Amino acid sequence: MARRLPSTPPTLPGFSYITVLGSGGFADVFLYEQNLPRRQVAVKVMLAEVVNDSVRQMFQAEANLMAQLSTHPSILTVYQASVSADGRPYLVMELCSSSLGQRYRRESIPVADVLRIGIKIASAVETAHRAGVLHRDIKPSNILTTAYGNPVLSDFGIAATLSESDTPEAVGLSIPWSAPEVLNDDSSGTIASEVWSLGATIYSLLAGRSPFEVTGGSNTSADLIARIAKAKPGPIGRADVSPQLERTLQRAMSKRPDARPGDVMELIRELQSAELELGVAQTPVEVAMDDWALATVADLDDRTRIKGVPAVNPDAPGRRRRRQPVAAASGAQSQVGTLIRQSRSAYPTGTGVPRPSRQRTVLTWALVAVAVLAIAFGATATAVMIRSTTNDLPRVGAISASTTENTVVFSWADPGRLPDDRYEVRLDGQPSVQQASRFTSAAEPGDRVCVTVAVVRNGTTGAPSSEKCVDF
Repeated sequence: MARRLPSTPPTLPGFSYITVLGSGGFADVFLYEQNLPRRQVAVKVMLAEVVNDSVRQMFQAEANLMAQLSTHPSILTVYQASVSADGRPYLVMELCSSSLGQRYRRESIPVADVLRIGIKIASAVETAHRAGVLHRDIKPSNILTTAYGNPVLSDFGIAATLSESDTPEAVGLSIPWSAPEVLNDDSSGTIASEVWSLGATIYSLLAGRSPFEVTGGSNTSADLIARIAKAKPGPIGRADVSPQLERTLQRAMSKRPDARPGDVMELIRELQSAELELGVAQTPVEVAMDDWALATVADLDDRTRIKGVPAVNPDAPGRRRRRQPVAAASGAQSQVGTLIRQSRSAYPTGTGVPRPSRQRTVLTWALVAVAVLAIAFGATATAVMIRSTTNDLPRVGAISASTTENTVVFSWADPGRLPDDRYEVRLDGQPSVQQASRFTSAAEPGDRVCVTVAVVRNGTTGAPSSEKCVDF
């Protein structure tokens, strides 16, 4: 299976790169540390090869939508958006866990927890609908979890306004959670199709699989599309899921849009009824009830459209890191310049003060000469120091590996790096530079994944480790 390495993380003013969090078709997500205020953040960066006017507008639309809607407690918070020095748009977002997208396949999540998650995410979707926005990609992997265990909806990358939704268009599809009318290109998304996706998502969290996935059977895209178009989802298969909840989800995933709950709020009320039947406290609905609370979203024409791309100022402070040897030399040269200016300003012209004596002039230029020699010796010493530290870089020792459902995680011990050193990880011969001492690669059954790791210092790469291979 063809895989791609994550793109090179951009240098962002005010942020320090840490490691890769994930990769998608249009963007990579990296972990950065924000310098002020100090906190860890997730930064979504567009891939350079896909950036064009259309994709850039889509990305900026996502930034605006999420910023305007992220005041909702169950929508991922966006802190800022901009364009990096190399021209790639990026979003700085709240750091959350994506573990729910894998957890539901590994373990049985309590019904009460699923209902709480479902109602909170449905409240977020209802809020977006009231602002005239469709999400169009509701699925388990787009539900993240905050540090305090609260679910939040992410990835409004293919969102659209309700006024645009009745015109079919090419959109990214997550087939197992897409309504039949969307898969048939009858619509690019409606409130009814979002109800279907919410029902399918809640079903998945309960069943441990998508609604039309057959355990042990063939589940290709064609198989799933055929089942979604013609079949009904099978029983969830859990004794603790009530018949009422099963009926609610079956109705939400009806083939006919008019047979589903009329809107997301109606689905929320049915989920709350299931909570009452279960004997747990009702999860409150989190929907803004006043018009001013939704007024942060602009008029319909501007909700998913951006008029231009912010200009990048290459001379902005913080765009380029200064190299320490150059900075040291610059400081010494500044001292020489100050010394010369002081010698001149001591006897300004045209003030009637007598010119300095020959002895004072000789002394001044002697001091200048001493300073110049200091610069030269300093530069020589710096060069010697760099050579002495780059000729003998530490070498990474044994690499360990672990596997999950669809990834391989490589890790290794720190061989004795300096603070500014980095690791060059080569996956199947392709290099990627990072700071973290672990590396994650996507994998599929039958893949053989091999890596080597080397320390990089001041542009010099040390000897690579022994190659570590995993047969997945």
